[in-house]
Amino acid sequence: MSSELADVLVATALIGALALVHRPLGDYMAAVYSSRKHLRVEKWIYRSVGANPDAEMRWPAYLRGVLVFSAVCVLFLYLLQRVQDKLPLSLGFKAISPDQAFNTAASFVSNTNWQSYSGEVAMSHVTQTMGLAVQNFVSAAVGIAVAVALVRGFARSRTGELGNFWADLVRGTIRILIPISVIAAVILIAAGAIQNFAGIHHITTLSGDKQAISPGAVASQEAIKDLGTNGGGFFNANSSHPFENPNGFTNWLEIFLLLVIPFSLPRTFGKMVGSVKQGYAIVAAMGIIWFLAVVAVTWLEYAHPGTASHLAGGAMEGKEQRFGEGNSSLFAVSTTMTSTGSVDSFHDSFSGLSGGVLLLGMMLGEIAPGGVGSGLYGMLIMAVIAVFIAGLMVGRTPEYLGKKIGTREIKLAACYILVTPALVLIGTALAMALGKGQSSMTNAGAHGFSEVLYAYTSASNNNGSAFAGFAANTEYHNSMLGLCMLLGRFLPMVFVLALAGSLAGQQPIPATAGTLRTEKPLFTGLLVGAILVITGLTFFPALALGPLAEGLA
Repeated sequence: MSSELADVLVATALIGALALVHRPLGDYMAAVYSSRKHLRVEKWIYRSVGANPDAEMRWPAYLRGVLVFSAVCVLFLYLLQRVQDKLPLSLGFKAISPDQAFNTAASFVSNTNWQSYSGEVAMSHVTQTMGLAVQNFVSAAVGIAVAVALVRGFARSRTGELGNFWADLVRGTIRILIPISVIAAVILIAAGAIQNFAGIHHITTLSGDKQAISPGAVASQEAIKDLGTNGGGFFNANSSHPFENPNGFTNWLEIFLLLVIPFSLPRTFGKMVGSVKQGYAIVAAMGIIWFLAVVAVTWLEYAHPGTASHLAGGAMEGKEQRFGEGNSSLFAVSTTMTSTGSVDSFHDSFSGLSGGVLLLGMMLGEIAPGGVGSGLYGMLIMAVIAVFIAGLMVGRTPEYLGKKIGTREIKLAACYILVTPALVLIGTALAMALGKGQSSMTNAGAHGFSEVLYAYTSASNNNGSAFAGFAANTEYHNSMLGLCMLLGRFLPMVFVLALAGSLAGQQPIPATAGTLRTEKPLFTGLLVGAILVITGLTFFPALALGPLAEGLA
């Protein structure tokens, strides 16, 4: 079997599996967030934090819940890293420095999981499990909760109530993320991933050198790192490490895990608003962009110029040698399109143009299919923009799902789409102007600039992957990237929840002959076009200085 055919079969199996679970998982999540019943364990949690899960919240209260909970998580994770050397199972590791502890706390609480450290030589068992793994669950649950609040804004009328944040947070964790993660972790262990709390093993290699091997609770963290679109690896090599990703099956499984919830949430959206066709239109737009990116990166990597590349069957330097060019490209596109940051190859080694596609996937706002929760609410914001553009073209007041898109709504949507471009471009410009970016570049010219641009794009869009050559562990970058991660995560949520409250308070507008049919393929095409044009106009100059200049050189 040729490598190209094998790549096609792997991608086909992935698409088939995602299509198979789209309906049952989407329906299940809709039932979870629509239920009025509480499990016993959930009641214990509510009593312990003093929350009333049946009390409805307006958007300011819902936002306060998100911000207070996340602020407490940042503080707890920061302190845990600062005192890890005094806790049990420290493995002899030192306390994390203040700037790196802040960066890591901001990273994991914001669902970014950017890592300026090597986990196997920096983080103790307690920090990995009580700190990082816990944040993998709850940060993902926060993202889903905000998305569900926006969906309720479309579904409800003449009320400002969006549900209860604490109930949404707990249900997402207990009923969705934990059960699937347990199943995935068991499968990973059976397939060869490690899971233990042993001490560091000192071995002698075949060449006679001494090597220290760090074990840990890898499989359990690997499962939620991908399922929750987190991405923080137990080891510095992330999913290219055989302890995290032992074989071709686990590689496929991890890609499936990082895509399964984002691609199923549009079904949840359709069920909750009472029209599954609306969900199909959203998931179709996500699927089209993701598929085009997979084809583009795979083709560009196989067609990479150079005698050595052609003899190797593709540009294999820095790629996952066990799985080949196609699987490395599939993983890379899926991780940059989903705010995951998990990698099985180094994106720094991709060709200039394919590296540009990976950058573009994050610059789109990671909405195809995007992060857990954040992908859905990002795509719904773009749908509001697309409806507004259509209304301008035909001279009609724009409507979406029976809700009028007026001045307030379009201002909130516009503010949302301006946040991350501002963070990316200002952060990159400051790093280059102050020389901090240039001092961290391991390559000169366009590729070096791409490293800096990629770092601030990844942080601001809460992805967490990196061009591997970028030296990020400095006081400046730890601090600036930490701020970008926090602002890129929580500032957009302010506009999302404000928009949800505005929509929920409206009275539905009955559909007429002039109403734009947003469940039709025409609207899906308009939505995809609007996304690409808006992103292209925003980021083309920066891309031209980096990946485009390198690829066309």
